[in-house]
Amino acid sequence: MEIGMILVATVIILCILAEKFSGKFGMPALLLFMMIGMFFGSDGFVKIPFDNYDMAEKFCTVSLCFIMFYGGFNTKFKTAKPVALKAVLLSTVGVVITALVTALLCVFVLKYSWQEGFLIGAVLSSTDAASVFAILRRKKLNLKDGTASLLEIESGSNDPVAFLMTVLGIGMLTGGVNIHAFSLIIKQLLFGISIGIFMAFLVIYTLQKTRLVSDGLDTIYMIGMLLCCFAVSQILGGNAFLSVYLMGIIVGNARIRNKMILVSFFDGLTGLAQIFIFFLLGLLAFPHRFADILIPALVIMLILTLVARPIAVFLILKPFGCSVRQCLFVSFAGLRGAASIVFSIMVIANGVDLSYDLFHIVFLVSLFSVAMQGTLLPLAAKKLHMTDDNADVRKTFNDYQEESAITMMRMYIPKGHEWEKRMIKEVCMPTGSLALMIKRGKETLIPKGDTKILAKDQLILSVPSYEPEEQEKLTEIRIEKEHAWCNKRIEELHLTNHTLIALIIRKEQNLIPDGKTIIMEGDIVVTYEEEGT
Repeated sequence: MEIGMILVATVIILCILAEKFSGKFGMPALLLFMMIGMFFGSDGFVKIPFDNYDMAEKFCTVSLCFIMFYGGFNTKFKTAKPVALKAVLLSTVGVVITALVTALLCVFVLKYSWQEGFLIGAVLSSTDAASVFAILRRKKLNLKDGTASLLEIESGSNDPVAFLMTVLGIGMLTGGVNIHAFSLIIKQLLFGISIGIFMAFLVIYTLQKTRLVSDGLDTIYMIGMLLCCFAVSQILGGNAFLSVYLMGIIVGNARIRNKMILVSFFDGLTGLAQIFIFFLLGLLAFPHRFADILIPALVIMLILTLVARPIAVFLILKPFGCSVRQCLFVSFAGLRGAASIVFSIMVIANGVDLSYDLFHIVFLVSLFSVAMQGTLLPLAAKKLHMTDDNADVRKTFNDYQEESAITMMRMYIPKGHEWEKRMIKEVCMPTGSLALMIKRGKETLIPKGDTKILAKDQLILSVPSYEPEEQEKLTEIRIEKEHAWCNKRIEELHLTNHTLIALIIRKEQNLIPDGKTIIMEGDIVVTYEEEGT
């Protein structure tokens, strides 16, 4: 057991180092994860024997579930809204066109049967969210015309359609497709969409309107609901990938508490899922088989990159008035990766008899795609003049926080405050601050110099933002009933000369305290402390 733990730790550390130095190697980190997997595999140096496709399918499906959820959860819909229709068409109609064109050319060029051609077209029809997200962020590709959002929504939402087509392809080769195929599609979409939306609003209601989830357990709750959403959708015959993606995008764009904590947590968890899935796929591969399927894999790669994907993109984007440059770039950015390989594993796990080695062909196609397209994507953006120095790809994600030279502060004026019954121009406000409005009961006033401040007013101020230096520390302390400060005036506390209570957050009010202010149960006290003095 100890040896196994050391092995797992070694793999994780190697993959983290690979991600850190991938830029210096000039290739995407995901490619390195696959290579590390092959290094540990049966044909590699460590020679770990592993060919269990059933186990690999289960583990990869769960990992892909988290990747799909986070793809939706971290997509800022406000930024993506202008390109949402185009992206959805690419992720649905575009996937079907790509699959059919690929299937047709595989039948005529590689002489596959039409059922086998359809299956390989379906498996390879979707672009890979993990690859696209990683390269856009890692390479900081700031693109024109909302192209980053377009690619993010498309790659995050096209797996469900590819999955559905793969299921149909499996049915064609096993005799499982009949007149009920159409009802299967409707059932997958209906239950997939309904369950995803229902679970999303259940999560939002729980986090917004109730206190059922204690602080600190939000991440655990979200994992539970995510797995529940996926499992319920599968049990009822829905498209589980569609369910978790919809749940992610709805919850991620709602106002819920501790959202940034959730984003950071799932960012790390998804990173681990990507490491695991690409390593496991590399571990499952047998490189000695590559020579036999190298030519078919290269032909299919060229069909996808130069014919099928461009046809789908131009047919969908040109009617919207998109430029040829944008269409070419979106075509080139159609990376294949983990999702396609997982679907190929699913085919093998279902016992489908094929005349070709599906897993290793799809593996090589994905390897070539991530290596060539992923590496050349920044160069393609530059050559096609698709980069925009005024854009920021980080703004398309929910974990982006806008930098600002000012911040907003709500200041509550209690009875007896020194500003009570004084005009705005008479009070000494912080340097650089400005009174933007006064909330008085149900009224909102735009203050002028002679506006009088009354007790119970809420003063909204804009104040210059401040970044603490290394020796300065801001700490939030939640005051429970048993806390030593509870129900005491600030002047009664034994604070050091270098500690100051800067702010008290009481429900929705921000209080600027003085020595007479009483600290109450439920308050969040913000202390400022200068260390090392």
